[in-house]
Amino acid sequence: MPTIATNKRAHFDYELHDKYEAGLMLTGAEVKSIKTGHISLKGSFVTIHENELYLTNANISRYPFSDPKIAYDPTRSRKLLVKKSEIKSLIGKLHVKGLTLVPLRVYTKRRLVKLEFAVAKGKKAFDKRSDIAKKEDKRKMERALKNA
Repeated sequence: MPTIATNKRAHFDYELHDKYEAGLMLTGAEVKSIKTGHISLKGSFVTIHENELYLTNANISRYPFSDPKIAYDPTRSRKLLVKKSEIKSLIGKLHVKGLTLVPLRVYTKRRLVKLEFAVAKGKKAFDKRSDIAKKEDKRKMERALKNA
């Protein structure tokens, strides 16, 4: 499962809880563009409209060999293909205050394009500082053990 794109800010800005996998409903040119690596998850999020999930604000560049006459919106909302039972459980989880759905990565599974997203809670500034301090302490310990 080669990863095509990751949301690097997700682990820093959010405390991740449950992870889910979903298929993406795309056009042929979008699939080709994604498989060549022209996708960005920066600033994207997952929304729920009428009991369906959508990937919003993900930027998929126009495939260079597609028909230029066809109108194309690179940041349009794309439907996620998830089981109804999972959607119902996600709706129940999102009623808790402060929880949201955050896309983590886009990857291929055989010939299909998949999205991994998570139920997440936003971190406060002091949470981020404590995480950075823990990482630095861990690095210092590893360096000390390596040099010893």
